[in-house]
Amino acid sequence: MDSTWYTLREEDSILSPALLIYPHRVWTNIVRMLKITDGPERLRPHVKTHKMAEVVSMQLASGIRKFKAATIAEAEMLAGTGAEDVLLAYPLVGPNLDRFVALQQQFPQVIFQAVVDHAEVLELMSECFSYHGLEIPTLVDLDLGLQRTGCSLEEAYALYQAIAELPGIFPGGLHAYDGHLSQRDYEERKAAVMEVYQPVTELKERLIAEGFEVPAFVCGGSPTFAIHAEYPDRECSPGTCVLWDAGYQHLAEEVPFEPAIALFTRVVSRPGRNLLCLDLGTKSLSTDSAERVQFPDYPDAKIVHHYEEHMVIELPGADQIALGKALYGIPWHVCPTVALFEEATVVEDGIARGTWQVLARRRKITV
Repeated sequence: MDSTWYTLREEDSILSPALLIYPHRVWTNIVRMLKITDGPERLRPHVKTHKMAEVVSMQLASGIRKFKAATIAEAEMLAGTGAEDVLLAYPLVGPNLDRFVALQQQFPQVIFQAVVDHAEVLELMSECFSYHGLEIPTLVDLDLGLQRTGCSLEEAYALYQAIAELPGIFPGGLHAYDGHLSQRDYEERKAAVMEVYQPVTELKERLIAEGFEVPAFVCGGSPTFAIHAEYPDRECSPGTCVLWDAGYQHLAEEVPFEPAIALFTRVVSRPGRNLLCLDLGTKSLSTDSAERVQFPDYPDAKIVHHYEEHMVIELPGADQIALGKALYGIPWHVCPTVALFEEATVVEDGIARGTWQVLARRRKITV
């Protein structure tokens, strides 16, 4: 990997560990997303990966107007930055129902959309929204096998019908996430998408045939982005594409995205032969995968221990690496890694030029 894009010219002023972001690579990824969908009309990027208002501003500047969020805070960040259409793709239960109302009241110019997967929640949404004089477009969230959220295809028709009949809500379409379709072979992944979505397409066609409006059909994530883009009736909602990571570089080699984030860490000790201790602990890096991070300058490095504030790696020739030396890493899973940092250092032409706040890492901004 070319080290010129992530290496800082002046490292001494940067505290470690640090999250580095490279705007020119972010912009390149945005342009490539738009090329895949042939423009912004069918693109509804998820902001859960970056959680930064500055990245949203870049996406808005590219012509993107629709977005997807997983938290109220992300939705508020989007509205505050100028997004026109925000889909909150997360069940509205507990206090989040009232927070959603407050969000719509605070940003009346924004179209906020909701999802639902259970009739009992739908009734609460209808009661709450109608009480406040709101009419919220609501999408049925479908479970395609991930078994996380979403109703079954058998339950979806009745739920959609209820949305059309209850006050305070109206049909917004269908939402389907396919995060379990992660075959490394592209053709196998594409075949799996076609198989899984065939009954969804039949449901959509049945709804339309029976007189229901289905304004949006929001599908997929980053690994299946290019596949869904081939279908003109689908909105695509990739998230990781804008920053990319080592995990998806490994999984989805066929897509043209590039990492726009790097981790900056230092050697703090040499605990043994061929061992280095870095200040890149579990509080600075996602631990939901065994690989965790790749060090492009040291491809033979292997993690042997990982503690809250320390990472011990095994590396041939480690004894020759000076204490205090800076290393750069590409996270295996960028989304939860970004959320561990309050800010990202902006790097342009190898120079640190300020910071961007990871604003929506908060559970609450104002609402």
